[in-house]
Amino acid sequence: MSVLAAAGLVVVGLPSPDGGPAAAHAAVGDGTAVGVLSPGAAPSGDPSAPIRGFVDAHTHISAAAAFGGALRCGTAFAPGGIAEALGDCPPHSGLGHMALLEAILGGTDVPGGTQGYPTFADWPAHNTQLHEQAYYTGIERAWRSGMRVLQNYLVGNRTLCELVPGSPHSCDEMDQLRLQVDYLDRMEAHIDAEHGGPGQGWFRIARSPREVREIAAQGKLAVTLGVETSEPFGCRVIDGAPQCTTADIDRGLDEFASWGVSTVFPVHKFDNALAGTRFDRDLAGVAVNVGNKLGTQRFWETEPCTGEAADHPQPLASTPVADGLAAASSGTPAGHALPVYPEGPQCNIRGLSPLGEHTVRGLMARGMVINIEHMSVKAASRTLDMAEEAGYPALAADHTWADPVLNRRLHDLGGFVATYAFAADRTENGDETFADHWRENREGTTRPWHGYGFGSDVNGLAPLAEPRTSAATDPLVYPFTAPNGAVIDRWTLGERTYDLNRDGVAQYGLYADWVADVLHRAGPDRAELERQLMNGAEAWVRTWESAH
Repeated sequence: MSVLAAAGLVVVGLPSPDGGPAAAHAAVGDGTAVGVLSPGAAPSGDPSAPIRGFVDAHTHISAAAAFGGALRCGTAFAPGGIAEALGDCPPHSGLGHMALLEAILGGTDVPGGTQGYPTFADWPAHNTQLHEQAYYTGIERAWRSGMRVLQNYLVGNRTLCELVPGSPHSCDEMDQLRLQVDYLDRMEAHIDAEHGGPGQGWFRIARSPREVREIAAQGKLAVTLGVETSEPFGCRVIDGAPQCTTADIDRGLDEFASWGVSTVFPVHKFDNALAGTRFDRDLAGVAVNVGNKLGTQRFWETEPCTGEAADHPQPLASTPVADGLAAASSGTPAGHALPVYPEGPQCNIRGLSPLGEHTVRGLMARGMVINIEHMSVKAASRTLDMAEEAGYPALAADHTWADPVLNRRLHDLGGFVATYAFAADRTENGDETFADHWRENREGTTRPWHGYGFGSDVNGLAPLAEPRTSAATDPLVYPFTAPNGAVIDRWTLGERTYDLNRDGVAQYGLYADWVADVLHRAGPDRAELERQLMNGAEAWVRTWESAH
């Protein structure tokens, strides 16, 4: 029985592996269709051998089935092929309501563009956060360049789902997760059908560390499941009152285990019954704080931090502008005015609740990796204390959301660290680089660094790496040789030829180029960074194994 059948859910409008012209897509046996001119090193064939290859430790390739199904335009696969998967969606183009939202999120043009397939003149692009950015042939390109593990987080948010008009699916967050488990099964079957039948495709879902090793030994891509949602097990909090019990948590954790989940975030964007969240920063912090108010009936509450680590600062700090906003909203009902926070480092007053501690113990008992990112400093610190007391090293921080102080402690306890896939060099927005964060996380640690990962957060309402400004004088030269030895050229998809120097990471296939560019710009650290990235999949699976 499928996950959806067991939950009594009916799928409407999601891609199916059955029917359609899937068989008409030629099997890409040699990789030339995704710009791979010659293959990389042959697989070891030995599941006991260390895995050589990189890991994308944080993706959302199943996000088309999340948030009720109406938030995003496009899907990672479709039985009708790329024209069906990446065609225009009226709400997301022109002056459609989702086009306007995307302009706010990513700075895209208004009116929103209609040109996905076949020209891809408008999307996907590095900032089109509401359009599909991980079509499966792009994932294939990254796999052929040396990626051996892709961690997909099943994601959900009830409040966001309820705000989006026209959602065809349930907004219950556990239902959202179940739909995505089914979606990934369908995606695997779709790719299998193109490569000769069940089990023949390069995209393999792995539900245990042993399966990861077996898949990687065959030279295929191990796709693992994580959970990143704001109300796991229905654990919402309303005006301070938890809406779940320990029995709900245990039942939910058992369901996660039945799916083969590797990693769980106990908290995501909003405070919940398990823990406080680490706030979003800048203007996104204002919007997400409003969402926290809608979901929990309270805005975030802060206090001065007591240690080195801090939660993200808020834009509505005590400044003349913010104080003016507060005065302007002073006539609103009590508890409804936007809060203005004190200046200086602030921490969420909410830590790990008794239900949260029960969840952490339950994750340990079931051999799952505990992800501390999105936890408040208080909650993450208590989680690390519990892990240290239990001698439990299966911990992760995988997309640059936790304070670096906590990342370093997590690493020294035996956990796995990855950095968000920032550009290889400074961009027009002045963001720090991937290598900057890699160096920062290593400072002052005592345990050796065997491997390291990146977290693309693709399809996660986050921008992908934009073009670096130095590309004009020091571009990534095509064709390039990937760390696994594959020779890779620019990729033509539909009628568009992509170039990282011009486009940044416009869609997932350009992570092959991005890895090469990060190494190209790493300077004297290149050899060590390449060693750690190519040991990333091994380090990641060792972390999961340490939970068992």
